[in-house]
Amino acid sequence: MMEQPGPALETLTHRLSDTPAEFLDEPRIGIAGTVHVAALVNDLLHMQGQRAPAAALERFVGADAKRDRNRLALVMIAVWLLADDWFPSARPAQQRVLALLDGALGELAQATAAHRFVHDPERREELVRVALARLGYRPAGETEAQATDRLSGISGMERKRLLEASRAAERRAAEIREALARKAAEESADKWSRE
Repeated sequence: MMEQPGPALETLTHRLSDTPAEFLDEPRIGIAGTVHVAALVNDLLHMQGQRAPAAALERFVGADAKRDRNRLALVMIAVWLLADDWFPSARPAQQRVLALLDGALGELAQATAAHRFVHDPERREELVRVALARLGYRPAGETEAQATDRLSGISGMERKRLLEASRAAERRAAEIREALARKAAEESADKWSRE
């Protein structure tokens, strides 16, 4: 639900295109890499006036380079995005920030190389829209319907989520139809047996 207006889309996509090299370095995984991603996440939350429990930060300590590298690289980019001046004043809920960084970004990282979210204009827009949506915001000047439509149009992850939700709704409707048909058949059989 994107109930609250957020910052301008153009401001955030421009911020991503200007991501500093330090946020594009290698995430620390074991003894390799240079950036301690858990520390970045903690600093981001501190900027927003929050304290992260140690258990919440454990997900941002890489253990397996093959599995964690791209996800942690994308978290670093998203931390840069969320460090924009607009976010600390908005103070998004900590659980939403952590869910974005730990959940939604993991899904994005499975489909796309992290640095494409800096260098490719469509991927920048996708990351901004996904981040805003998961935090409960929509780009400034857009209605919730416009923001939802544009997000589903640009994000493969959102299209997949909407398709899965649609399929689940179809399955549920089919189950209800079958249950109603069974009930009607039982009532009809009861009626015949009484006559």
